[in-house]
Amino acid sequence: MSQNNEIYDESQIQVLEGLEAVRKRPGMYIGSTSLRGLHHLVYEIVDNSIDEALGGFCKNIDIVIHKDNSVSIVDDGRGMPVGIHHKMNKPTVEVIMTVLHAGGKFGGGGYKVSGGLHGVGASVVNALSETCEVIVKRDGHIWRQLYHRGNVASPFEQIGDTEEHGTQTNFKPDSEIFEEIEFSYDTLAQRLRELAFLNKGIKINFTDERQDKKETFHYEGGIKSFVSYLNRNKEAIFPEPIYIEGYKGDYVVEMALQYNDGYAENLFSFANNIDTVEGGTHLSGFKTALTRVLNDYARKFNFIKENDKNFSGEDIREGLTAVISIKLSDPQFEGQTKTKLGNSEVRGIVDSILGENVSAFLEENPQIGKIIIDKALLAARARDAAKKARELTRRKSVLETTALPGKLADCSSKDPAECEIYIVEGDSAGGSAKQGRDRKFQAILPLRGKIMNVEKQRIDKILNSEMIRAMITAFGAGISKDFDIEKIRYHRIIIMTDADVDGAHIRTLLLTFFYRYMRELVEQGHIYIAQPPLYKVSKGKKEVYCYLEKDLDKVLEELGGKDNNTSIQRYKGLGEMNAEQLWETTMDPERRILLKATVEDAMVADEIFTILMGDKVEPRREFIQQNAKNVINLDI
Repeated sequence: MSQNNEIYDESQIQVLEGLEAVRKRPGMYIGSTSLRGLHHLVYEIVDNSIDEALGGFCKNIDIVIHKDNSVSIVDDGRGMPVGIHHKMNKPTVEVIMTVLHAGGKFGGGGYKVSGGLHGVGASVVNALSETCEVIVKRDGHIWRQLYHRGNVASPFEQIGDTEEHGTQTNFKPDSEIFEEIEFSYDTLAQRLRELAFLNKGIKINFTDERQDKKETFHYEGGIKSFVSYLNRNKEAIFPEPIYIEGYKGDYVVEMALQYNDGYAENLFSFANNIDTVEGGTHLSGFKTALTRVLNDYARKFNFIKENDKNFSGEDIREGLTAVISIKLSDPQFEGQTKTKLGNSEVRGIVDSILGENVSAFLEENPQIGKIIIDKALLAARARDAAKKARELTRRKSVLETTALPGKLADCSSKDPAECEIYIVEGDSAGGSAKQGRDRKFQAILPLRGKIMNVEKQRIDKILNSEMIRAMITAFGAGISKDFDIEKIRYHRIIIMTDADVDGAHIRTLLLTFFYRYMRELVEQGHIYIAQPPLYKVSKGKKEVYCYLEKDLDKVLEELGGKDNNTSIQRYKGLGEMNAEQLWETTMDPERRILLKATVEDAMVADEIFTILMGDKVEPRREFIQQNAKNVINLDI
């Protein structure tokens, strides 16, 4: 028996009362204290207003970011209840704002459908705010209460009279809790726009006083407008999205779908306005029904011959953009993050509603039916060609003495967690990188020229590219639906290109390929971008590298100013650096600068890659003009 003298008894058990638990472990309630968690505060209060809208009580929501990074959210819903709570013997508003799991979403009849954190939202926001104020307009009066870091700072009191109704919440995030308290306009606008699409008719006004910016999100077309918006930079193959709405008991199902001439499928699913990024039973029902209905249609009208195989789901969904939104009274989400809907009955409900409506639509619109089937036929042929290309690649791998591409200089370690591979632009830089690297954990794969723009090609053409095959083989995890992240040979895949326009183009081509065909590499943080220096400043025996344009003047000042003894070398390409310099500036883990490529929002990523790599020139021009101020160095 251990003779440990440390005491473990009842005195060691800590009880956190009220909102202390939230402040002690904020990540348990909002995911993190990073920017993601910061923005979650806004979503939680807005979700309460949206719940009022779902019940038919709210039509307008106003969100304002003030100059001090505090936020105001105002709705014209019923207003929080203002009477004394029968169990807590204190104003109900105070209970909602200061007690966890207090709200109208727990079966008391306050809400049939709700999103958010199911009753912990307002109190969590209050707990994590330096200051918070609630103003309620209800029953002919105006009521107000102040809070400080979750604690009541003023009595709940009546401060005026009004005929209006609704709730206003003003809060300032606590800098003691959050790593940053600077809200991103674009991040909030993306979610607010999404909510306006998902709740047709609601008007959301968004104002940023810091930059004098204002937008209104209001879509009478709902998710039909959402699909048009998602496809706006693509070429749709028929003009209007197909819209379906169906009811069964308390379930409300909405679906909108439209095909474009691209090859990627973009399906977005929501349950009670929550983005179910991992899908769930509603998405399964959608996929199953769409595949069955289109195969039945194709056989009925002899597009698929008697002895031919059915289309696969992958064939059916090529170039499809769809939004599936379900509203239900008792959602069951898998996992704490609520990203996958688990209600088993939903699969059949969605299947039956979509099956019935799409069958009727195709019967009434045979021209659109033929366009969709023709696209699926081309996709099926490409899939067969891709299968043959995969099999050929595998056979070659078995026959060769080594399955790894010839230009790859592999590392000696076999532990993927410590291994990294540099994808290097050009043979010259590849040669320097091979000489300068640490052979134990750094592998080098030089690429000659630009890789294929995968945004404009089907998978069979992509697999015929020598450079793409070299990357697939080197990474060892497959591609597309065969991709298995557990098999990757390197946990860090580092793109190392020149700091010029061509280098930026190659980076974008590679990122597009990774996102479209190895998405988990991006989503799970395995893709990095190396930052080579722009300048080397030498003065006497001192040498300093500058990685940003703005650093040059600062370095010159630190070295005593520019004179005849000062030498400034501008690097236009990696090939200008020898092996030692490349290691010292760009590859040494102790000194290098790496940017992690991350994507939190699939819709935003899809839009950016479509704009940058698609066929439409005007959206690309607008994107470059809008983001020109963010360009650090442009070498033309």
